[in-house]
Amino acid sequence: MTEFRFQNRLPLLDNEVLRTFLAISQTGSFTLAAEQVLRTPSAVSMQIKKLEEQLSATLFQRDARSVSLTPHGELLLTYARRILELNNEAVSMFVMPDMNGVVRLGAPEDIGELVLPRLLSHMAQTWPHLVVEVTINSSRDLFRAVEERRIDLSLVNVIDEASFPGVETVMTEKLVWAGKRNGQAHMKTPLPVSVWNEDCCWRKRAFTALEQQRREYRIAYFCAHNLGQLAAIRADIAIAPLARFLLRDDMVELGEADGLPDLGCYRIGLSIRESAGEPIRAVADHIRGILGSRCFIPAIIAA
Repeated sequence: MTEFRFQNRLPLLDNEVLRTFLAISQTGSFTLAAEQVLRTPSAVSMQIKKLEEQLSATLFQRDARSVSLTPHGELLLTYARRILELNNEAVSMFVMPDMNGVVRLGAPEDIGELVLPRLLSHMAQTWPHLVVEVTINSSRDLFRAVEERRIDLSLVNVIDEASFPGVETVMTEKLVWAGKRNGQAHMKTPLPVSVWNEDCCWRKRAFTALEQQRREYRIAYFCAHNLGQLAAIRADIAIAPLARFLLRDDMVELGEADGLPDLGCYRIGLSIRESAGEPIRAVADHIRGILGSRCFIPAIIAA
């Protein structure tokens, strides 16, 4: 009988450590990542130290103000997303594989545009008898709909924590000024800004930051839909506060070097109605997996 032994067996990557790695890459901060994965900053640092020792590679470039991926880190980022997505897919095939019924899901337009196609496709393959009803609306209206049990769960954009009590954070993202690549709009005075309605949390953060900077601005374009915002940026008639994952290859992130105030980060939260049944909790797990791995983000942005 022939016996095979692997003397130099490769180490196994820990999914929890990969989630921490992804959290740091998306927030650019060990401290913010620690909040997201519910660990202390020192524990997060230890996780990354062990991961770097395991791979014999430096994954992050650290300076006084931020953390960025090294070339090795960017390479691992691609694999980490694939590993976590495959893990979620495998587990979901065994956990409640025969689920059926109706789940009412809400999402703001910006998240829905990128997340929902992958989410709905994944669920259709895993649970073909489960029906998902989707509602697209503002975060505030969706949160209210969950509380009133008109929908079962919803993603929401959270900047003002007090307005969304009890919401679970599933992802942290940077809010940035988006402008046309090689555009001129950000150089104009008053600054032309494209915004949504007054309930938009990004609008409030952007205007507050400009007023604190004493930067003169005007509303140059108004649209409640994501496509309209992107059109205004691409036409170079205005810049707009957007989630960084919404940037496309013909856009650029503008910042302090361009004379604009930093907008910080915001949270993408998940609100789930009370007494949620197994199908609702399973959909929530799918959402956590997709947002946690950031596998919905176009490759050009993820890099």
